[in-house]
Amino acid sequence: MKYALVGITCLVLILGFVIASNYYKDSQAQKYDFLAAEDAELFVRAHSRTLGSEDAKVYLVEFMDPACETCAAFAPFIQQIMAANPGKIKLVLRYAPFHEGADVFVKILEAAGMQGKYWETLDLMFRTQNIWASHHDYQPQRLWEILPAAGLDIERIKQDMQSPAIAGIIEQDMADVKALNVQKTPGYFVNGKPLQTFGYRQLEQLIQAELAAQYPQ
Repeated sequence: MKYALVGITCLVLILGFVIASNYYKDSQAQKYDFLAAEDAELFVRAHSRTLGSEDAKVYLVEFMDPACETCAAFAPFIQQIMAANPGKIKLVLRYAPFHEGADVFVKILEAAGMQGKYWETLDLMFRTQNIWASHHDYQPQRLWEILPAAGLDIERIKQDMQSPAIAGIIEQDMADVKALNVQKTPGYFVNGKPLQTFGYRQLEQLIQAELAAQYPQ
């Protein structure tokens, strides 16, 4: 009888934890869904780099870092999902350079954008990341040797990356990171709904659920 009571007590505690956890996740999703409607600028700023149709009804917001290995790993996956749903998904990139020194690479990327080479440079940075940023061993000098492959004027990059406007972009994005409680990169939101459990399958499910809601058959 004693063991049975202990077992029942444990079961009740586990059940209570599961219910509380699900309630927290639901309340968080509702919270961010509200923010998406009422404070959309937390997710998409005027300076935000975007990819996809202006008519897309599904916004995939990614808080990222060019030196983040997981961000690089997820990039082809996101490209595949967008290609499979042409015109329906808009990718919005925001910055969260959490690690010391990582903001240098954001500045380089934004300076490349001033030459009209943003996406080409990001793709190149991701593909060569193991050379200049493996396991947070940041080596900007090695990146400088690689960047000309994107057709960039390197001297201009070095000047433009010092722009106060770029520093302002990072400052604003980090403020939004704090407001949205983004803890790590990549951090994903789909139409304001946060990715609660990280993973390829979970992100795809979140995107597909929003596609189904916005584009009913």
